[in-house]
Amino acid sequence: MMDFFLAVWEQFRSFFGFDALIRIIKQGDYSSFQTFEGITAIFAPVIPLILILELIRGLMYKKFSIISYKIPFFSYVLNAVLGRFIAIAMVLLVIGWLEDKALFTVPFTWYWFIYGYIIWELAHFVYHFLAHKVRLLWCFHSTHHAPETMHLGVTYAHFFLEAPYADLIRTSICILLGVPPPMLFVIMFIDGTWGSFIHVGETVMKKGDLGWFGKWILTPSHHRVHHAKNIEYMDTNFCNLLNIWDKVFKTYQPENRELPIQYGITREMKPNNFMDAYFGEITALARDVYKAPGIKNKVLYLFMPPGWSHTGEHKTAAVMKKLHQKED
Repeated sequence: MMDFFLAVWEQFRSFFGFDALIRIIKQGDYSSFQTFEGITAIFAPVIPLILILELIRGLMYKKFSIISYKIPFFSYVLNAVLGRFIAIAMVLLVIGWLEDKALFTVPFTWYWFIYGYIIWELAHFVYHFLAHKVRLLWCFHSTHHAPETMHLGVTYAHFFLEAPYADLIRTSICILLGVPPPMLFVIMFIDGTWGSFIHVGETVMKKGDLGWFGKWILTPSHHRVHHAKNIEYMDTNFCNLLNIWDKVFKTYQPENRELPIQYGITREMKPNNFMDAYFGEITALARDVYKAPGIKNKVLYLFMPPGWSHTGEHKTAAVMKKLHQKED
């Protein structure tokens, strides 16, 4: 029994990220806060603490529903054991494999850091775009879109194989285009922190557009649009912090206050059901592949966009948007 409580305590400490901060305070070497390790120690607990604030405010305003945290909670528990370690291994494997094959390598200076971040956003755009346009990858990514409400807990709702393939794509592009590993790790930390924050719910941040900053960066408002299943909003805002590539590839979509966001995925699913959120799309894909006539159609189901059909009766996001525009 004691081992069980110790394991729970370790997960609690890991979730809040206090370990590094406590270690620095105990050592009394506060100059460490000027290093990358010290900065990450300060900011690591921020998102979990905002999540607690979000829960408290939800209770105060009677907008809290424990069932809406079911999918993120079980996803976090599973990923803490599997996904996290596989993702770290993937990053290190790609760096070791591709670092000497880079077209060039830039120095770690502030101006080259801007270049590095722009490249990272391109890499993130590519991974995220493919996650919505390749059905096999959508099976992994759909868990993140399954929750029907938006709150910080959603940032933990991921299929355990999503992070490894995401890091395979992102790390490969960054290393090949000259981003050195130390710079990449700093960018990953910033991206992970901001990527968590933009899932903040309306109990903490009602509008979430961040005013003037929303013209240059992706805000919680933009990311709420990305999580919408409204036809008008589908497959937009793929970037994470800088919105440059969404504007280049014309996938940028501000929130329309007259069009309330409906969260979730278009497939009819059992509300707040973890098993359906985690394995439902995989099951649906397996069913389509099994029923499809011929090897070609079976393969196409794996790589065509969600909603593609061998019968020609496609219900992809692009087709649905065109039909909706005609109706308007």
